[in-house]
Amino acid sequence: MLVVFVASEGVPFSKSGGLADVVGALPKELKRQGVEVSVVLPKYRSTPKELDKELQLLDSFNVKVGWRQQYCGVLSAEVQGIPFYLIDNEYYFGRHELYGYGDEAERYACFCRAVLETLTTIDLRPDILHLHDWQTGVVSPLLRAHYGQVPFYQNTKTVFTIHNLKYQGIFPKTILSDLLELDLNHFKPEGLEFYDNVNFLKAGLVYSDALTTVSPTYAREIQDPFFGEKLEGVLRRRQADLTGILNGIDYHEYNPATDHHIWKQYDVDSFPKKGENKLRLQEQLNLPADAEVPLIGIVSRLVSQKGFDLVARVLDEILSLNLQMVVLGTGDSYFEDMFRIKASEYPDKLSANILFDNGLAHRIYAGADLFLMPSLFEPCGLAQMIALRYGCLPIVRETGGLNDSVKSYNSETGEGNGFSFTNYNAHDMLYTIRRALEIYQDKPLWTNICQSAMQMDFSWNQSAQKYIALYQNLMAT
Repeated sequence: MLVVFVASEGVPFSKSGGLADVVGALPKELKRQGVEVSVVLPKYRSTPKELDKELQLLDSFNVKVGWRQQYCGVLSAEVQGIPFYLIDNEYYFGRHELYGYGDEAERYACFCRAVLETLTTIDLRPDILHLHDWQTGVVSPLLRAHYGQVPFYQNTKTVFTIHNLKYQGIFPKTILSDLLELDLNHFKPEGLEFYDNVNFLKAGLVYSDALTTVSPTYAREIQDPFFGEKLEGVLRRRQADLTGILNGIDYHEYNPATDHHIWKQYDVDSFPKKGENKLRLQEQLNLPADAEVPLIGIVSRLVSQKGFDLVARVLDEILSLNLQMVVLGTGDSYFEDMFRIKASEYPDKLSANILFDNGLAHRIYAGADLFLMPSLFEPCGLAQMIALRYGCLPIVRETGGLNDSVKSYNSETGEGNGFSFTNYNAHDMLYTIRRALEIYQDKPLWTNICQSAMQMDFSWNQSAQKYIALYQNLMAT
């Protein structure tokens, strides 16, 4: 079985979010379980210099982007046993940022067509083309329309994974012929048409052989209008082909026993050593060093989707409690300013770090007692799994992957690995925080919950097994 991942970003070459982490980690686990995997990405200007030096030019050719002929080079390098192939076009991808330009349709139409040309050029015949998010959505209709009679692709099956349904790639219908060379038979409700526009993500949903998303709960939620982003009808029609597979985290990068970012390594059997990380984190952030006061961590994009409008509603009430809070992230200026202002008002209780710092993120997971993640919706979420790995108990809303990974502590049965609330309501969140603080006072109980949480398996092992089963079923049809 040869699986080729196709994505707009992937660790270690490019990253703007969790998609890159998945594309970087899942192929390694699939390979460990016996699957041959390659990855195809665009070659961005932001490629790390040390990796840039490793890239070898395999071939070059012109790609049709409608009436245009665009140069594409194919660069390759092997990283941790995984072959990566990067599509090189300076005009489209030699830019300072990955996204945010006015020609996204043209950029990724070129990329999708170039992927299909690349595989034939380098003779990499895939059994499965595994496509990720809207930037790769038109690979499936292009494959059928332009390569359907090409013997090279006769047995190739496509899997399309939705990482976040909110981002769809919606463009004027003129691109159908101008960029994709697809006829009007594709511009219909059962095709790419979306409210008189063309929708790249819908293309992946309609034309791919199988669909996945990044948690079982999210797979159910997106068939409902509240979460469906106007595509719930398409998803309901294809529900038999839709599977929710929970993402994993990289257990080598996120391992408190070996993490070089934190002050004191620890594991389940040496859990009390976590306390030293807490004291050192408090000192670093100029909070009063106090082992007894509960410390809540937030590592997140500061946007409404992550539940920060709830936090804004009751932040003064939260900070009136006997606790400390540390925030790390960037996002909407409203939430950035909110945390900065409140940190100046409560200097002994709140540390606002409006930046991205990977090392500090690790130290927050290792030093905090609780991790707040009250998302409006969350396709999967990785931060809550990382927190659990470090014995930092999550406080989450019961949605998407948060619902699949965090089970609220039940004092009757002793089961649970965190704290959760159902309704998207600020005072329900505040009640849940208070409940967590009450349980925190019982230190033997708290330690037991944390140690149980650390022993849960959120590695890619189980997820990879489910993907392999999906691939095998597709190949058998």
